[in-house]
Amino acid sequence: MATVNRAAILTKAHKVLKKHYQPFAPDAQRPLLEHLLFACCLENSSCEAAETVFTRLQKDYFDLNEVRVTTVRELAEVMKPLNDPEESAMRLKNTLQSVFETIYAFDIEPLKKQNIGQAIKTLQGYSGVSPFVIAYATQAGLGGHSIPLNEGGMRALVVLGVLSEAEAKKGKVPGMERAIPKSKGIEFGSLLQQLGAAFGASPFSPAVRKILLEIAPDCKERMPKRATKKKEPAPELAAKPKKTKKAAAPAKSTPKTAKKKAASKPASAATKKAKATKKKAVAKKKAVAKKKAVVKKKPTTKKKPTATKKVAKKKAVKKKVAKKSSTKRLGKRKPK
Repeated sequence: MATVNRAAILTKAHKVLKKHYQPFAPDAQRPLLEHLLFACCLENSSCEAAETVFTRLQKDYFDLNEVRVTTVRELAEVMKPLNDPEESAMRLKNTLQSVFETIYAFDIEPLKKQNIGQAIKTLQGYSGVSPFVIAYATQAGLGGHSIPLNEGGMRALVVLGVLSEAEAKKGKVPGMERAIPKSKGIEFGSLLQQLGAAFGASPFSPAVRKILLEIAPDCKERMPKRATKKKEPAPELAAKPKKTKKAAAPAKSTPKTAKKKAASKPASAATKKAKATKKKAVAKKKAVAKKKAVVKKKPTTKKKPTATKKVAKKKAVKKKVAKKSSTKRLGKRKPK
């Protein structure tokens, strides 16, 4: 894209953003390290949320060393008002750790006495410090002309046509400092940061789309589009099944036919072994049954009574009957 078109879009964006957002100025009394830490909170969130979180960190913790040794999870709980509390906590902790490991202190004010280029190289050497944090600290703490640009602002500039995708991957906007003078750099940087935070939080917001279209009416094609779900084809009406003749029922297999079928099929080695084991088991059972039958005693049969014994029993019965009759007669006789 030509530099003339890029500069024209940036100047128009400055005018339009000033209608929708209120610019904010950084606190000039803060030391350089605090500008770094505040930028870690501000990058993807609003200025109000960043201020509340930064003051909370100063009140809840004894000093910066206590913040340094605190876990990211605990810092994220304190930094919940931000849009990205975990990422901000990681940036903050890494920045403090890197500064402490470099100078074993939390005072980087001597960088203000150095050349701006040398001071920026020192800031870039700290691990965990993003380009937005370095640009903000350069602008607010070192007095340089460097406009901070967060990820949402970079994507918004791509939609506006200021940047191409290849330029956005490098993370720099060529000619932006020339298009925006230093006297308006802090104001434009704060406005662009607010647009980037809103675009990063909700890229499909109607308010954000309205602002982008007001800046560049031809950016509608470059707007982020929602992923549409594929519509499933309407289910066709199921055709009624045609009446078909019932299939003939399979003939019932009798045990004889089953044996014949089994005999016709070639027996495998496993089936042969199974049959042999069954035969052995049956033979053992038969042998055991025979032994049990021999051991058992034959049941004793009662001898039938002989004819003499039968006659004797009859005589005994007759005698008993005769005794009973005689006693009955004596009992019936009347006394004289």
